[in-house]
Amino acid sequence: MMTSLPTHRGDDGSWICQKESITRQYKFLRRIVKLKFNQMVFQFALWQMVYLMTNPAKVYKNSRYRKDTKNQWARDDPAFLVLLAVFLAVSSILFAIILKLSVPGFFQFLLWVIFIDCIGVGLVIASIMWFICNRLFKVRGGFDQNVEFGYAFDVHCNAFFPLLVILHVLQPILWHVMIDGDSRLCTVLGNTMWMSAMCIYVYITMIGYAALPFLKGTEKLLYCVPVVLILFLFSVLINWNWGRRLIHFYKFRIGE
Repeated sequence: MMTSLPTHRGDDGSWICQKESITRQYKFLRRIVKLKFNQMVFQFALWQMVYLMTNPAKVYKNSRYRKDTKNQWARDDPAFLVLLAVFLAVSSILFAIILKLSVPGFFQFLLWVIFIDCIGVGLVIASIMWFICNRLFKVRGGFDQNVEFGYAFDVHCNAFFPLLVILHVLQPILWHVMIDGDSRLCTVLGNTMWMSAMCIYVYITMIGYAALPFLKGTEKLLYCVPVVLILFLFSVLINWNWGRRLIHFYKFRIGE
């Protein structure tokens, strides 16, 4: 993951920090590209996933420990990202069954979900939040720190996991039971899952940035929750089933 580079270039210390940042990025990417699983701590990553579902604030306490010991907020171990891709692959099988995809269609769907829905959208959201936090929420004076881009992407991945469980695991399982239908009840049940997933995403994102001591006012991110609720009520009013529309969209973009 990318980490923010120092803004002051006039002293040797800044260049040392910049060199350390580039070194961390290289090691992180090398572990992913070369799949050095022996250097990844998967047990700890699984522990984080469990707590993201039960007590997400506890996950971010480790970020403070990482900052004190390794002088960086972002993860230096890609194990979480690798496990996230594995969970996406498994959950995509459920969607493939619902969509009745062929084997090539399944792999096309899987690649789209991992590299577009998760990583691509995540990079966009992380970029926006990285910019907003460093411009609007950072305390002026007292802390000469910036939000690392890698940490912003970590926050997205953390918030994305519960959303994945709700929309890529629970939704396919309950699809034929209570969601796939034209009735308003199906719309309410299906859209409630979407509303819950998005609200949880916003909440975990908020506490992720609230964990940084040099940011202030991050609770304003919760203003997105009323917007989600309004969209939910409007979708129910017009009987617009988000889950069914998603299925049609997936079928369209993979050509099956």
